[in-house]
Amino acid sequence: MVELAEADAYLAGLGLTRRDALWAIKALRDEPLPLFAAATARDQVIASELAEPVVALRPMTAGAEVVEDYGHVGLTLRAHPVSFLRADLARRRMVTCAEASASRDRRRVEVAGLVLVRQRPGSAKGVMFITIEDETGVANLVVWTDVFEAHRRIVLGAGMVAVRGRVQREGEVVHLVAERLTDLSAELASVGTRDAAFPLPHGRGDEFHHGSPGHDSRERPTRPKPRDIYVPERHVDAIRVTPRNFR
Repeated sequence: MVELAEADAYLAGLGLTRRDALWAIKALRDEPLPLFAAATARDQVIASELAEPVVALRPMTAGAEVVEDYGHVGLTLRAHPVSFLRADLARRRMVTCAEASASRDRRRVEVAGLVLVRQRPGSAKGVMFITIEDETGVANLVVWTDVFEAHRRIVLGAGMVAVRGRVQREGEVVHLVAERLTDLSAELASVGTRDAAFPLPHGRGDEFHHGSPGHDSRERPTRPKPRDIYVPERHVDAIRVTPRNFR
């Protein structure tokens, strides 16, 4: 159940956010409930579980939801991670992958994206081919041996890079010949704090939030204070994309 909650599997069916589902699971009793207990004892068990005060969990930011998706599923159906950094990248005059692919031949541009694929075929005489991705598409990089040696640590280790280079266009095939690479792993690690929170609205028929008629003592006029939840051993603080490396 915990794994399903971490993967956000309860959102569509039960209308629970990832954080709400984890909180509800932690409230479940570990010991088995008595199947043939006396009616009064059963009512006491039910009443004790329903008596738990309602807790308003702090909604996760959109970026944090994406980070958790990558940490537990390996992908996301939400916004692309780079989209949360687009304003900062634009201020640094970095264009999108789509804009770079549409640029004229030999134009110098700078793009940024997640590293998806690294290829260094034996027949390429040391030339490295890298595919990066942002929210608009992909860009194919050509890294010559001298540039590779000058930026070896970034080329081999960075999860997100900025690349300045020259557009090389041959018909419909477009490459970006890299001249300088910058490690943007620190910027990628900040995605979890980006964007506004988006709480999931709950319907009036949601028994988890409204309780059963006549038993819900949690519906009180006082507004609960938001409470954050942090589980150290399950906390994912950065997006980790495992690129496919070929030789």
